[in-house]
Amino acid sequence: MEADISEMRNELQSRDGLWRRIQLECQQLYTELLKIKEYTDMQEIQIKHQPSLVQLTEQLENKTTELLLFAESQEHQQEELNKIRNHVYREEQSHCSEQERMKTEISDLTEELHQKEITIATIMEKASFLERQLKMELETKHKLLTKQQLLEFHYQVIKSENTHLKEMV
Repeated sequence: MEADISEMRNELQSRDGLWRRIQLECQQLYTELLKIKEYTDMQEIQIKHQPSLVQLTEQLENKTTELLLFAESQEHQQEELNKIRNHVYREEQSHCSEQERMKTEISDLTEELHQKEITIATIMEKASFLERQLKMELETKHKLLTKQQLLEFHYQVIKSENTHLKEMV
């Protein structure tokens, strides 16, 4: 009986090992089945979305074309912007040099005006001096004229007396 039990035990262990191998293989087959199901599901999804994928591809191509056109436009606009910047820079340089020239010219004109004001002041002083001198000469001549008229009047008076005295004599 012990030999039978031992034999049964060996057979059970053998069957248990076989059972475990079968279970392991079942698990592996089940995992592979899940992978295959997942793959077929992905293919079904791809097939279902094939028109969408084509449409998306076309949209992507259109967007790529639009993006290229936009990039070309962007380059053209950048070139135009650079031209405008260069033009503005040249205009600013021209404006700055014109401002400097005008500042120099204003400074020169201010200096010239200052010199003319000094000249005018000097002329005014001389004119005032000459005017005073002329007034003094006029006064002197007026006095001399008055004296002359007075002397002439005296002369006429004396002449008249002299004539009168001659007549009387």
